[in-house]
Amino acid sequence: MLFTLKYFLKRLNFALLLMFAFCQLATGAELAESTSPLTLDAALGYALRANPAIAVAERERQAIEGAKTQAAARLNPSISTSIQDTRSDNRQIYLQLNQEIELGNKREARIDAADSLYQKSTAELDSKKAEIHANVVSAFYELLAAQARVTLSQSSFDVANLALDASAKRVKAGKSSPVEETKSKIAQSTAKIEFNQSTSQLNSARKRLSALWGNPLALFERAQGDVDNIPPVSSLAELSALLANAPAIRLAQLEISSRGALTRIERSKSTPNITISAGVVNNQELGGINQALLGLSVPIPIFDRNQGNLQEAIGREYKAQDELLAVRAQLEAQLATQYERLNSARQTSELLRNEILPSAQSAFNAANKGFSAGKFSFLDVLDAQRTLFQAKSQYTQALLEAHQAVAEIERILGDVVVHSPPSQPALGANHANE
Repeated sequence: MLFTLKYFLKRLNFALLLMFAFCQLATGAELAESTSPLTLDAALGYALRANPAIAVAERERQAIEGAKTQAAARLNPSISTSIQDTRSDNRQIYLQLNQEIELGNKREARIDAADSLYQKSTAELDSKKAEIHANVVSAFYELLAAQARVTLSQSSFDVANLALDASAKRVKAGKSSPVEETKSKIAQSTAKIEFNQSTSQLNSARKRLSALWGNPLALFERAQGDVDNIPPVSSLAELSALLANAPAIRLAQLEISSRGALTRIERSKSTPNITISAGVVNNQELGGINQALLGLSVPIPIFDRNQGNLQEAIGREYKAQDELLAVRAQLEAQLATQYERLNSARQTSELLRNEILPSAQSAFNAANKGFSAGKFSFLDVLDAQRTLFQAKSQYTQALLEAHQAVAEIERILGDVVVHSPPSQPALGANHANE
C-alpha cells in the first residue's frame, strides 16, 4: 500500500512538472520576447500583455460579470406536498406551488450594485495598467542608467590601467617614486571594484525589468533608449487640475457609488417579501374530491428589520466619502513632491551637462597630458579623474531621478508621457508648456 502511494505521488509530481513546463512554453510563445535590443515601447507591450497583476485584475472583472448575471435572476418557485392522516378513508393530500415575490425594489437594487461593482473592477484594471506602465518606465530608465554606469566604470578602469602602466614606466626610468606606482595600483583596484559593482547592478536591473512581464531571466541583450531626453511636463497647477481623473480618485468615487448601491440593497430588505401559494387538496373524507388551495404568507418585521446591516452599510458609505477626501489630499501632496523632484533633477542635470562636465573633462585632459609630459604628478591626474567620473555619475543619477519622477507623476495621474523628442507634446498634451 505504501509503495502504491509513493508511486502515485511520483507520477502526480511528474504530471505537475509537465503542466508547468507546458504553461511556461505557452506563455513564452505568446510573449515572443526578442533577444534584440529592448526599446521602451517593446517593454511596455510585454508587461501589459503578460504581467500577472493585470491578469488578476482581468479575472476579477470576469467574476463580477457573473455577479451581474446573478443579480438579475428572479426567485425560484417551490413546490410542496403533504399527507394528512394515514388512513385512506380520512386521508387528505396537499399539493401546493409557492412563489416568493420580492418587494421594495430588491432586484433593481441588486442590479445597480452589480453594475457599480463592475465599473469599479474596470477602473481597478485601468489603475493596475497605469501602475504597471509607471513601473516599466522607472525600471527601463534604471536599466539605461545602469548601462551608462557600466560604460563609465569601464572607462574609469581603462584610464586606471593606463595610469598604472605610465607610473610603472616612470618608476622604472627613475622619474617617479615607487609610492606613485603603489597609488596607481590602488586606484586600478578601486576602479575594478566599481566596475564589478556596476556590472552586478546592471544584471539586477535587467532582471527587475523582465520580471514585470513574468520572465525571471531576461532574454534581451540590452536596453536601447535616450536617457538624456527628459520629457517636458505641464505646470504644477495644470497637473493638479488633472487629478480629478486620476485612477485613485476614480476608484474612490466608484467605491462611494458601490457603497451607496449596497446601502440601497440593505434598505430594500426592510420591506418584507410575500409568498403566494396555489394548489389543490384531495380530500378522501369527502369522497375524494379535489379542492382549490390558495394562500398568502407575509413576514411580520417585529424583531428583525435588517436595522443592523443597514446601519453598517450607511457607515461604510460615509467611510468611503471620507476616504475620497484623504486620497485627494494624499495625491496632491505626492504630485507636488514628485514635481519638485523632477524640477530639481532637471536643473541638476542641466548644470552638470552645461558647466561642470565640460570643466571636469577639460581639467582631466590637461592633467593627463601634463602627467605624460612630466609636468604634473599622479595625484593631480587621480584627482582630476575622480572629479570627472563623479560628475558623470551625478549626471546619470540626476537623469534617472528625473525619469523616475515623471514615472511617478504618470502613476498618480494615470496619464502617460509621450517618450519622444522634446518638440512633441508630452504629459497633459493639451496643457503642455511651450
